[in-house]
Amino acid sequence: MSDIAIKIEGLGKKYRIRHQRPERYTTLRDVMTDKVRNLFSPRREPGAPPTVEDFWALRDVCFEIGRGEVVGIIGRNGAGKSTLLKVISRITEPNEGRIELEGRISSMLEVGTGFHPELTGRENIYLNGAILGMRHAEIKRQFDEIVAFADVENFLDTPVKRFSSGMYLRLAFAVAAHLQTEILIVDEVLAVGDAEFQRKCLGKMSEVAQAGRTVLFVSHNMGAIRRLTRRCILLEQGRVKMDGPVQDAIEVYLTQATEGLESGVFIRENLRPADRPFFVNRVTTRRELGGDPVNQFDCDHSFFIHIEYSATRSIPGLFGYLIFQRSDGTIVYEGDTQDAGADPLNGLVAGSGTLTVEVPARVFGPGTYQILLSFLSGLDSSGPHVDEPGIVGEFELNDTKTTRGNRRRGFVSTILNWTLRRAAE
Repeated sequence: MSDIAIKIEGLGKKYRIRHQRPERYTTLRDVMTDKVRNLFSPRREPGAPPTVEDFWALRDVCFEIGRGEVVGIIGRNGAGKSTLLKVISRITEPNEGRIELEGRISSMLEVGTGFHPELTGRENIYLNGAILGMRHAEIKRQFDEIVAFADVENFLDTPVKRFSSGMYLRLAFAVAAHLQTEILIVDEVLAVGDAEFQRKCLGKMSEVAQAGRTVLFVSHNMGAIRRLTRRCILLEQGRVKMDGPVQDAIEVYLTQATEGLESGVFIRENLRPADRPFFVNRVTTRRELGGDPVNQFDCDHSFFIHIEYSATRSIPGLFGYLIFQRSDGTIVYEGDTQDAGADPLNGLVAGSGTLTVEVPARVFGPGTYQILLSFLSGLDSSGPHVDEPGIVGEFELNDTKTTRGNRRRGFVSTILNWTLRRAAE
């Protein structure tokens, strides 16, 4: 048996993009005119923009992953991470190249991959296992552990279409992680779960890795990547930019991801895809609500993050997820729009708007921080990853009013009160 679990040579995946006419609406007259024009002008005019364009999501991707190795895959949004996992999982067929796999694969690429909504949780466990090539006896042996991990005992014989998003996610991950396949592929679906569930999943993946199974893990959470992996593959525009030690790859990625953010302004490079109901267009950091964008602040003053978005419809279950991390990827804050009680995104209607986050004074210590942003939903058809702009800002905090100043170590700069009471004589 080979020591190589995954071998990829010259892998390429191409999509055909159709360019739409600039008008917002297309009338019947427009369609008929175009048809007639195409009969007499089969070739487009020189210099005219093409109506169809080939986009290579992956190109000339080559690497090998050893049996029992845990490898992280990182990169900006649109770098080709999810496409790569879909091709390896045999969900999408490549246009060129070769993939060799040793062993069976279980994939966790989105919530409930391979689940049938009309079947019960019990039936979906056996169905998913059968799809993965597991024998009935193998699934039965793991059944109790799957149910216990997912914590859905009381709803096991209920159709999964009636599950909450949390129950759906727990059961989907439990099936993928517990069935005895040789290769486990996990995209960043864990952001939908709460903090306790995320810790539980990361612990399970560590256990899976220690058992000698091969794991491919995609995440924007550099802390999780650093914790689970020793090797990391960095993708850029569909190609392998770097394949090496995890810390080296993280440093290159974080440097790359913050290019052009020096002025306190993040502008989305690509236009909103037609099928995406919510899209972040621009993010700025400011000292005052109506002030100019800047990226340097004082620890003694609060500052604001302005998130400008556009929405085409309401999105059930939509929430925003925010991380502050240091330049080495260490997470110093994690939170979402549901933390403060009423979620401002609840009842969101179509249109454009601005979501504002106020960061209080004397919370974070001096240093350079990055802002990582995503919007998720466990209930909408476009979820769980509704929109993930990724790293949208980098700012610097300075401590100018205390004795230690910028020499202060640690992640917080809260000033504590010291009180002295002399003992009675």
